[in-house]
Amino acid sequence: MNALLVRPRVAELVFQLYGRPLHPELFDILAVRKFEREGYELRIWITRTGHVITFENEDVLLTEVADIKQAISEQHRFLNYRMRGEHVGKFQCCNNIVYQTSFQVETLPEEIFLHVHDEILADGAKAGILHNFQPNHRLAIAPLGYVVVEPRQSCLHFATFHTFPEENTIIKSQTLIEKQ
Repeated sequence: MNALLVRPRVAELVFQLYGRPLHPELFDILAVRKFEREGYELRIWITRTGHVITFENEDVLLTEVADIKQAISEQHRFLNYRMRGEHVGKFQCCNNIVYQTSFQVETLPEEIFLHVHDEILADGAKAGILHNFQPNHRLAIAPLGYVVVEPRQSCLHFATFHTFPEENTIIKSQTLIEKQ
């Protein structure tokens, strides 16, 4: 199997925020986790190409997507970035709920990439949701998808990490949803 069948090239990815749910059939979902806390629900899908995270409470429904560019309606799309460099986004929702995110696409020298990749793998064994893809051959480095959720008082923080060994690239994002 070619590694590009496992993960597309980073240049094909987009980071988007929608104010509506997205249908699971649009994505190749590999791992699922659901968190229910007092006042909200969080659904996490690690996909073949990134992640889909849906936050829902009585006031707001937000869906963060880091995935390949698809023919999804632009209706209720609030943020849209190509996966390049660093981006910061903010969206003021109703009832004083604020969504803030930042992501970074980082291509590293192979030695540093391997070290960071191993750190993500070790952290994923302790907490969060981790998907370790199958490598394209037994000596290849397998891509990783990792999401860590940290509920805090009056806010929710989650971080994602996606590795692309063929490109020595890591995509990192941090998102904060809070009531102000």
